[in-house]
Amino acid sequence: MQKILFGVDTLSAWVGRAFAWLIVVLTALIVWEVGSRYVFGDPHAWAFDAQAMLYGSLFMLAGAYTLASAAHVRGDILYGFLPARLQALIDLVLYLAFFLPGVGAMVWAGYFFAAESWVINEHSSITAEGPPIYPFKAIIPAAAGFLLLQGLAEIARCVICLVRGTWPKRRADVQEVDVGEMKQALQR
Repeated sequence: MQKILFGVDTLSAWVGRAFAWLIVVLTALIVWEVGSRYVFGDPHAWAFDAQAMLYGSLFMLAGAYTLASAAHVRGDILYGFLPARLQALIDLVLYLAFFLPGVGAMVWAGYFFAAESWVINEHSSITAEGPPIYPFKAIIPAAAGFLLLQGLAEIARCVICLVRGTWPKRRADVQEVDVGEMKQALQR
């Protein structure tokens, strides 16, 4: 089971890191557009659409990596002092009650949203000759699919923790808050 969990973590990390390079592309596009607008007096109307699509893609495709890295916002200061089994139980209930329905709906609705966009060859309506947005809309169900897969791995971790009483190991590159260090610092 640990190999499967590490495999899902590795996939999430690879996707997150690969698409993190979009920030470089986005930065270059913004610098080029600002220069084009203010230095050469030749702004491009499509640049705004492209920037929004690049940032949206980056944001969505980093979700599974963030979940794999346990980097989502959580009240670690309280949560970290709870026993591992209680942490796992809380996480499991929240995953089942909120995460699975929400991300499942995002995969389902995102698929139809993207499929319709491809069928009608949708382009942005912000400018007269807006860029195509159907590739961007296809990222929605893909990103949700990666997030759902990582969420299922996290649910498996919760179940393992409930059975064993300790959390299963994560990939070596994941950095979490060290609760042991927090406890020692508070006791001083």
